[in-house]
Amino acid sequence: MADKSPPASQVIDPGNIAGLVLAAGSGTRFGGPKAPFVYEQERLVDRSVRLLHESGIPNVYVVLGAWIGLVPNAAVINNPDFESGMASSVRAGLEHLLNKTPAIDRVVITLVDHIGLTTPALIELLSHEGRLIQSTYEKQIGHPVVIGNEHWQPLIEELTGDIGAKNYLRAHGAWQVDLSELATETDLDLRP
Repeated sequence: MADKSPPASQVIDPGNIAGLVLAAGSGTRFGGPKAPFVYEQERLVDRSVRLLHESGIPNVYVVLGAWIGLVPNAAVINNPDFESGMASSVRAGLEHLLNKTPAIDRVVITLVDHIGLTTPALIELLSHEGRLIQSTYEKQIGHPVVIGNEHWQPLIEELTGDIGAKNYLRAHGAWQVDLSELATETDLDLRP
């Protein structure tokens, strides 16, 4: 699905929201870290940052680990514990955001290899004011997710291994938003 930048009139004001790209993994099944991988003439990490900015999110953070490098238009968070799994990256990102001034109200968390994500899908997701939101595709739960700041500390305390926020979101009744008409759940591991 091709990315199309929405007209300026469609970009919503998301308030005090941040974008968080999880990009620390070593990409063992893929053959190396995915963050610097060039897909359609753009590094995956740059693509993720661009989509978040195009959707109206001014502050974007990227969690890196197996690969560390410069990421224009984003602040880099180093996760030295990346080998323990995705939970450590979510934790590193949320702990960093907890200390921001002024306080961030909500965060949109996405995966660096989510090549099926589009700007219109992010805009749709952000148009909902929920404090816990999961994206769905054909009734399958996916990414990105939106998490309000009152959930960050309890989530940090529950995170373990290679499971991100999925169990927390399920246990706390996250609102589900279907993005099937605007994006796909395709990531680099799922592509044909």
